Amino acid sequence: MSHAEDHAGTRRDFLYYATAGTGAVVAGAAVWPLVNQMNASADVKALASIYVDISGVEPGTQLTVKWRGKPVFIRRRTPDEIEAGRAVDLTTLIDQSAENANKPGADASDENRTLDEAGEWLVMMGVCTHLGCVPLGDAGEFGGWFCPCHGSHYDTAGRIRKGPAPRNLDIPVAQFTDESTILLG
Repeated sequence: MSHAEDHAGTRRDFLYYATAGTGAVVAGAAVWPLVNQMNASADVKALASIYVDISGVEPGTQLTVKWRGKPVFIRRRTPDEIEAGRAVDLTTLIDQSAENANKPGADASDENRTLDEAGEWLVMMGVCTHLGCVPLGDAGEFGGWFCPCHGSHYDTAGRIRKGPAPRNLDIPVAQFTDESTILLG
């Protein structure tokens, strides 16, 4: 047996390993862009949370901002609106859940839908829960919001009271960072 025949198996093994290793690197280089494209882009990450200056919002008025591609209503309610929201009997509501991401599982009482204890600040997604239309503020039979597309009426706490919408307007994750700024997200 010659010296060349002793090393024939090891040379063949080396070629197999080298080919497999090169193939693995090439496959990884080809697959990486496909996987990486599924990550959120920089503009989407930037909108994950936003700060909203509410210093100019007077009682009885509303500010609408765009967050994650959807309108968000930030309303500073008057004492009459707060009183009307708190006077509602929960058993008469279509949706008895708060739909509040800040208080999961809470009932739809006015206190569980507002951002502050006093009930002055109400922050809601401005998207009708029926078909995704944008309701009009200061409208409808209950003094809150009205979706003219299909006739859904929401009260001063954004709770569905009449019409085809199945749920209350959703409350996003939000908090005060100081007395004039709200952080959404």
